[in-house]
Amino acid sequence: QLQASGGGSVQAGDSLRLSCAFSGRFYSHYAVGWFRQVPGKEREFVSAISGRDGTSLYADSVKGRFTSSRDNAKNTVSLQMNSLKSEDTAVYYCAALQGTVYRLRDGIRVAYWGRGTLVTVSS
Repeated sequence: QLQASGGGSVQAGDSLRLSCAFSGRFYSHYAVGWFRQVPGKEREFVSAISGRDGTSLYADSVKGRFTSSRDNAKNTVSLQMNSLKSEDTAVYYCAALQGTVYRLRDGIRVAYWGRGTLVTVSS
């Protein structure tokens, strides 16, 4: 149901854009967002965007550097990541649920997870 793409290896300060393609019905009913995970650590919330009103939510660690957007005509959500830091290195997963960005942030009843895409930032 979710297909993530756009990961890669970059230098600190560079930018990357991740995309999450949603296949299925009622896309606009879903909040879609991103989590990331480093080996040995718990998965952490990165961002989420509402399908109903475009409300966006970000982790403090990425606020001001990352921006979510969605194209409802193409059923995709993008995450523009600027000013990348080495601590942004992780496997990024897109996720979706029918509900609010706050529920998605808290990982409550996530309906779909995409396969991860690796982002590596070298300092």
